[in-house]
Amino acid sequence: MTTATDEIESATVAETHLKSSSVAVPLTLEPPPKANTGPLHGLWALTQRDLRKWYSNPIQLFISLIQPVIWMGVFGKALNFGTFIAQSGASPSVTNAIMLNTFGTTSYFSYLACGQLSFVILFTSAFSGMSVVFDRRFGFMNKALSTPVGRGTIVMAKVFQSVGRSVIQASIVLFIAVLLGMDTGYFSVLGIAEAFGVVFLMATGLSALYVMLALRSSDWQTQMALINLLNLPLIFASNALLPVKLMPTWLQYVVQVNPVSYANDAIRQLVIGAVGSSSLAVDAGVVLAFAVVLSTMGIVLSWRLLSK
Repeated sequence: MTTATDEIESATVAETHLKSSSVAVPLTLEPPPKANTGPLHGLWALTQRDLRKWYSNPIQLFISLIQPVIWMGVFGKALNFGTFIAQSGASPSVTNAIMLNTFGTTSYFSYLACGQLSFVILFTSAFSGMSVVFDRRFGFMNKALSTPVGRGTIVMAKVFQSVGRSVIQASIVLFIAVLLGMDTGYFSVLGIAEAFGVVFLMATGLSALYVMLALRSSDWQTQMALINLLNLPLIFASNALLPVKLMPTWLQYVVQVNPVSYANDAIRQLVIGAVGSSSLAVDAGVVLAFAVVLSTMGIVLSWRLLSK
């Protein structure tokens, strides 16, 4: 029989063996992996998050397309200037000459349809700022700011999700315009691709503008007021609906400094071959400068204004 003394000796031997084993096999501690703090870290994840909320809700996409379709189907077809001129007794050649001199094309509907692309860009870009406001209100912004993701990355993710939505919605609006009778005689793969390059740049600049205005805001009513304050002048003080030459002299000066006008002018030259107010190189340069300057300002301001 084992005695209590034997059990104590056995326990002592086991403890000694365990200590010797732990000394013989030292623990090796590996340094923790470094956090990825690169400028592009988290950009795709944040962009995809906002896009997923959009494409998983088809009703939101449908509603966003109603307004430009109504403008084209009702306003564009009602203001058939070519028919008005022809009814006054003008010959077809005279009618086409008047339309070409006024609108740069013989089809007002095609002129308006190109302007509706900027309409889509403006209202889609405006809600990129609303996304910032709601992220702040519901606490997601604080969580994002607590991660290694840079502040500039958060801003550009908001911009890129808005740009993606603008390009997709503009493609749908252009397709609907063709179904409603838009002139396709000047269509080309290169021209359409370049036109959507202009859409991309204009959407980038406008989205960056609205995101900047929302960096410190947590009140959606204030942001909506800013959207209404900016969007309507940017639309009506541009050549989206009517050519510049039909406007008062004082308004023409405003149109000439409105970047939306240059985007419209470039899109019309590329898509329907309209005679532009400026050369295509000037239009593209203005739109490119607008996108670069506003995006840079958005990133710089995010370093100073974007906080928990």
